[in-house]
Amino acid sequence: MTLRRLSADETARLGDETYERDIKPTLGKDQHGRCVAIDVDSGCWAIADKVLEAADELRAQRPDATDVWLLRAGYRGLHSFGGGERWRRCSE
Repeated sequence: MTLRRLSADETARLGDETYERDIKPTLGKDQHGRCVAIDVDSGCWAIADKVLEAADELRAQRPDATDVWLLRAGYRGLHSFGGGERWRRCSE
């Protein structure tokens, strides 16, 4: 038996849609910044303070999940890489 896997773009699209439609409206301000793991096939999700905790909680609910989208509630990305005043172009 082969598992159906979505492309990364399709997983991202479905994960963002599920978050905006089903999850975000249920979250309170106290959930801002927490990590969300979403099984895009079933719509099941878990939330925790750390990404691995959210992923482990989702895996406990849906051990067969193959396409999982991770995000941080209230942010555009899960993690950031540099930025602010510390970030300088190489030519400077």
